Amino acid sequence: MRLVFAGTPEVAVPALDALLASDRHEVAAVITRPDAPAGRGRRLVASPVAERAAEAGIEILKPARPRDPDFQQRLREIAPDCCPVVAYGALLPKSALEIPAHGWVNLHFSLLPAWRGAAPVQHAVLAGDEVTGASTFLIEEGLDSGPVYGVLTERIRPTDTSGDLLTRLAFAGAGLLAATMDGIEDGTLRAVPQPAEGVSLAPKIGVEDARIDWTTPALRVDRLVRGCAPAPGAWTVFRGERLKVMSVALVTDRTDLGPGELAATKNAVCVGTGSHAVELQWVQPQGKKPMRAADWARGVRIAAGERVGSA
Repeated sequence: MRLVFAGTPEVAVPALDALLASDRHEVAAVITRPDAPAGRGRRLVASPVAERAAEAGIEILKPARPRDPDFQQRLREIAPDCCPVVAYGALLPKSALEIPAHGWVNLHFSLLPAWRGAAPVQHAVLAGDEVTGASTFLIEEGLDSGPVYGVLTERIRPTDTSGDLLTRLAFAGAGLLAATMDGIEDGTLRAVPQPAEGVSLAPKIGVEDARIDWTTPALRVDRLVRGCAPAPGAWTVFRGERLKVMSVALVTDRTDLGPGELAATKNAVCVGTGSHAVELQWVQPQGKKPMRAADWARGVRIAAGERVGSA
């Protein structure tokens, strides 16, 4: 089939690579978000998908909005049979959805109808799910509600961060998306409507959502830290400044610390929660680079009874 791939971040690149490597399909162009400011200089930088497409010599479309008439006219001229999508990052209007003969097929990183929305992997980790996966589905105007072509499952490991899990799903999902394109071309795949039961939503995780509440149980703190890694990053407050908490470990045999209370030794820093303590492993003080928590504690000289979490 003649394809136009839509995607933006690094997580979409494995799927683009899989389609480029296919001897059954032609990737005629890619659609991605416009260049965005990045770095200290805030200079405009192309998306990872745009950079990969440029390497491959593929036409790159960067509409400010997918409803732009000039963009839709160019898409009609390219005449794709199907538009596979991975983390494109913009809503597609009905007028654009109707252009390719086989529609737009999205690779979504959850087992639909669970975790519809922008942050399915983060919410799966936050919720303590043991299994997640990826789904390919036909995009409709609703939020991730279209009929499903195929799924794969992936176990969530006890120490997985969202970044770890998303990387595995990106590579496994690339194969699923390529197989879905094969099945659509062969006529052997039919999209099956999603069940009405089991729907859950996964809205974007904001910075305020990532603030640690030390009165919650240790398991919940651990999930928040892992679910928000690498972005937006779980955080707390120490001596009036923000402290990013990059990783923790559960300390099930220590219950003598109150919520947010710190206890530092030469090699470890523990914090009390609503249940047992957690050990801070890596932190990032405001304006500084990431460091081992024990090194941070030696530098700030934690006093007896000091706490994190207070404003």
